[in-house]
Amino acid sequence: MAEAEYTDKVTKETQIMELLRRDVTVVRVLVAAGMHCVGCPASMNESIGEAAAVHHLNADALVDELNDYLAERESRTA
Repeated sequence: MAEAEYTDKVTKETQIMELLRRDVTVVRVLVAAGMHCVGCPASMNESIGEAAAVHHLNADALVDELNDYLAERESRTA
């Protein structure tokens, strides 16, 4: 599975700003999950776990989805 190739895993502690610096296209995943305020300055200092809690999302499922997305992107560029 491509996920195994992606070594820089996202966790619930990963900051939104850090995630966007890694790959700005993850905005697609965040917006699709319901995080429409991802560009808000206040959200930049939140962790994935904190943002998921504010939006009543399952943080573990979101982290899995982000890691799957990034692994897929990594496999296309490798």
